[in-house]
Amino acid sequence: MASTLRQGLSAPVAAPRVLSNNVQAPVAPVPKSRGKGCVLARRTVSGPARIIPAPLRVAAPESPAAQGVVEVYVDNSSDANYTVITVQAANKPGLLTSITALFRDLGVDVGKAVVDGDEVKINDTFYVRTLTGGKLSEDKAADAVRSLEVLLRSKPSSTDVSRPKFEAQGQGQSGKARLYTLMDTYMKNDVLSIQEDIVNHVEYTLARSRVNFDNFEAYQATSLSLRDRLIERWNDTQTWFKEKDPKRVYYLSMEFLMGRSLLNTLYNLDIKEAYLEALAELGYDLETLAELERDAALGNGGLGRLAACFLDSMATLNLPAWGYGIRYQYGMFRQTIQNGFQHEQPDYWLTFGNPWEIERLIVQYPIKFYGHVSVVNEEGRQLFRWNAGETVTAVAYDNPIPGFGTRNCINLRLWAAKPAKEFDLEAFNTGDYVAAILSKQRAETLSSVLYPDDRTYEGKELRLKQQHFFVSATIQDCVRRYRDAHPNDWDIFPNKVAFQLNDTHPTIAVAELMRVLMDEHKMGWTKSWEICTKVFAFTNHTVLPEALERWPVALIEKLLPRHMQIIYDVNWRFLQQVRNKYGDDWERISRMSIIEEGANGEKFVRMAYLAVVASHSVNGVAAIHSEIIKDTIFKDFYDLWPGKFQNKTNGVTQRRWLAFCNPPLRNLITKRLGNDDWILHLDNLKGLRAYADDPAFQAEWREVKHAAKIKAAALIQRLTGVKVNTSAMFDIQVKRIHEYKRQLLNVMGIIYRYDQIKKMSRDQRKDVVPRVCIIGGKAAPGYEMAKRIIKLVCAVGDKINGDPDVGDLLKLIFLPDYNVSSAEVLIPASELSQHISTAGTEASGTSNMKFTMNGSLIIGTLDGANVEIAEEIGDDNIFIFGAKAHEVPRLRTERRNYRTDDRFNHVVSMIRSGYFGWEDYFSPVMDAITTGGDYYLMANDFPAYIDMQTKVDATYRDQAKWTRMSIMGTAGSGKFSTDRTIAEYAHDIWHAEPCAVPQPGSSGNGSS
Repeated sequence: MASTLRQGLSAPVAAPRVLSNNVQAPVAPVPKSRGKGCVLARRTVSGPARIIPAPLRVAAPESPAAQGVVEVYVDNSSDANYTVITVQAANKPGLLTSITALFRDLGVDVGKAVVDGDEVKINDTFYVRTLTGGKLSEDKAADAVRSLEVLLRSKPSSTDVSRPKFEAQGQGQSGKARLYTLMDTYMKNDVLSIQEDIVNHVEYTLARSRVNFDNFEAYQATSLSLRDRLIERWNDTQTWFKEKDPKRVYYLSMEFLMGRSLLNTLYNLDIKEAYLEALAELGYDLETLAELERDAALGNGGLGRLAACFLDSMATLNLPAWGYGIRYQYGMFRQTIQNGFQHEQPDYWLTFGNPWEIERLIVQYPIKFYGHVSVVNEEGRQLFRWNAGETVTAVAYDNPIPGFGTRNCINLRLWAAKPAKEFDLEAFNTGDYVAAILSKQRAETLSSVLYPDDRTYEGKELRLKQQHFFVSATIQDCVRRYRDAHPNDWDIFPNKVAFQLNDTHPTIAVAELMRVLMDEHKMGWTKSWEICTKVFAFTNHTVLPEALERWPVALIEKLLPRHMQIIYDVNWRFLQQVRNKYGDDWERISRMSIIEEGANGEKFVRMAYLAVVASHSVNGVAAIHSEIIKDTIFKDFYDLWPGKFQNKTNGVTQRRWLAFCNPPLRNLITKRLGNDDWILHLDNLKGLRAYADDPAFQAEWREVKHAAKIKAAALIQRLTGVKVNTSAMFDIQVKRIHEYKRQLLNVMGIIYRYDQIKKMSRDQRKDVVPRVCIIGGKAAPGYEMAKRIIKLVCAVGDKINGDPDVGDLLKLIFLPDYNVSSAEVLIPASELSQHISTAGTEASGTSNMKFTMNGSLIIGTLDGANVEIAEEIGDDNIFIFGAKAHEVPRLRTERRNYRTDDRFNHVVSMIRSGYFGWEDYFSPVMDAITTGGDYYLMANDFPAYIDMQTKVDATYRDQAKWTRMSIMGTAGSGKFSTDRTIAEYAHDIWHAEPCAVPQPGSSGNGSS
């Protein structure tokens, strides 16, 4: 191969200089594309660099590069101001940016560039001059040729990862080639490139000094640099989906409890170590920066956390899926504990911005409320027109969700409410300043708070408005996307769209899709309903009849008049179907009606029934739960449509909840199994069973657990001021506070333990297994009984923690404002976790899965997923007690005649007597479990619970046995990955196929 230096033909021709292959020329560092369509300016000793302007298109001769030849031509005479350098060579990722960077590092200014060629070869012409403005000297030109030769012959840098090539999207081929050339590689992930990205964001995005920025600014810049990398993948993924046109899945949920994103993103992109080193060299600690991130306050408990895990698995499994929800300005609430009482404060998680989201001001939809419906005739057809009384605007905010071990990056689109009319200038000018901004405030209230208190009519109205707001925007967005690809073909809509309703909250989407199809796209009822029943699927998350959502008909008629008409029509047609099947069985018809008529004449819409009627699939979330709903709340519907019901046992993502939150355990498991394939294939954990009895492995296992306990103890002391003994057993119950979850049973057991310790002699106390009992969770603002239980926990904790007789033998901590981030510390530290709901009341539970994965033993009832966990890990590795689900109805009817255990009676009397203070405040709590019927069977299960706790103590004393059980729990948790759950949803319900973005360097024309 040869590189030739030639002078222009109008000048005296110099003898060509053929450079030997042995020439050693310095090669400048290869820069990185910023992904913005321009070249990143690098600071060099030669002065500032300039950006290449838009090129002029000129004809180029056939390049010899196709035959493997590299040629560089230098023309110093054809242009009056510039030296013209033409490069012909084989193309490779990042070549254009590498050439321009080389010129900069040689002190050569690129005035303009003409880029030609294709993905195989280049034929590019650069107009260059010195930094002082003159043409290049012969020696300077020769230096450029030597450096270019080495660069063009070199292999692509290991940090140059080429992006896939897609088919043209509305552009000419030349324009497409040009754009691809400018951004043909992914951003580099070497330490220097990461540091440049961070510092660039400090200076150009945050407008701070690059030599003086604090930890929070470092966190923001670090997050923005990561978001840049996510956007590359996000854009490629969405382009690929658009080209391949797969069936898309849309997951609708009022909650997405995402937690923090920084470390999760670093782990998913597999660049944590590079960022750790890059920040350390800049003088910042990654773990410190991660602590500055606010948890995304978009959910309350298991429902939202499940949705977040689902998104992680959808991305990892390469499914063409999006999540849809609401961008709550203040989230659920921030829980503070003052004198033992819960206080709710706004969670200002967005006060300092959210670096992970992308505001899409061009993606907005009108959302209608109130008004009336009129009938019009168009082209001989009767159409309904909703004349809204109020309209707000839904604006999209996108949150990229990366997969693990894949280039796919899907999307969580959240809607924020904005006024349709930002400012009433007329009202302002007439002096009515309040009215001028009233519409803005009223609109923004819609997306302010998750689950507003619905004890008032106004609270109920706001909740329903929130639900309609987010599903209306979602339906409009999804229909628009479908019509972009299929403008006039509604027949294949069910083959391209799947909506999953996460509980009853998004159910109004059924009526909204019907309205859009009939009123806006002029489709008939029959066709519209056929489409609806093929695209919707419903996940039920409760077994409690009182937890099934109902809305007053009067409220829907006022707020959503057109939707109420549609619901009435759906119900009438459905009841005709029931009559055709069962005849005039009016009792059954009344039970199954979507419209419920109360005793006082008030009518309600049963939203769960609407979801069941409209969906092609209805699933529970644990094996026992799915059977219970078929026998109880949906029995009549199961009798009518047995094939519609199925089970999809919940899971959690093992990446966040084991590999990422518990690195020491991750490393130990990987070392023992020989690889980390289990992070994608959780079933591989079963290989740990072979080492469960190995003393050396057990010792390492205990060391990992103790290190996690030290970390948790630091968190506890920071949040509560209580110092705990890390040699004690860590006994943890963290979940939403509710009577059926029975935190009350836990605290009553702790009171019994405390009383027993107080009665012991000093010698007897030497045999006590020390415990640190931790309870955490939020009570709904309107749930008075749950708030009383929190106060009881705090009062008992104050008594125990201040008692010198007990010391480190027992501590009780209520951890305030429990969230995802605190869970990531507590769960790895747990040795015993409590999942003790009354059998038949917990749909599934997912925290039990997280604890089991991290080697915590469970004490629990045969409820929810506990049943399947026991099956997977073995009955001898879990502590099960209490009544069975099929026994509960009978025990409730017999409860008033039940002879309560003396231990139970003693604990009740201690609380009633004021031993822990506040006896009047706790009286309703005690009444509910004694004279009030004890609906959740506290008294029935208390003796078995205390006896099982005694067994727990005895097992803990035998550390070899305890550790073996812990290892067996982790080894048996393979089933409880959301990867398995989502794969089942995709195959059995959505009928959706993976659509993997091509791997770097491959063509976008390949199969997916």
